[in-house]
Amino acid sequence: MNIIRFGISLPAALSKKFDQLIKKKKYSNRSEAIRDLIRNALVEEEVETNREVVAVVNLLYDHHKRQLSERLTQLQHSHHHLVLSSMHVHLDHLNCLETIVMQGMSRDVKQLADLLISSKGVKHGNLNFSSTGKNLE
Repeated sequence: MNIIRFGISLPAALSKKFDQLIKKKKYSNRSEAIRDLIRNALVEEEVETNREVVAVVNLLYDHHKRQLSERLTQLQHSHHHLVLSSMHVHLDHLNCLETIVMQGMSRDVKQLADLLISSKGVKHGNLNFSSTGKNLE
């Protein structure tokens, strides 16, 4: 891997805040932190331009909500080309957490995630995109 060195100019206050963030997040140096910022921007670009991505959807819901589990499963089966895997966790007598790993075009993944998260009885849901890694060094 070729390494390119370059300098950047920052206002002192911003540099100080960045160094505090680096320390808080336990980066070993500024270069590692900047590389992650660049990668995050590249992943956002993949999502915004409807490229192939991977994503995780987390759903918290009431296990006893009438036919909710069946609806969530049916949605996943009808979009099997996007769903790679799912894990169902019984948190307590009422609450379950479902984690679904998906891969596909970002627009399709988001549409399915929106359907799952907006299902009646889902208490909380979120979608976290990542890259397939093909375009990241």
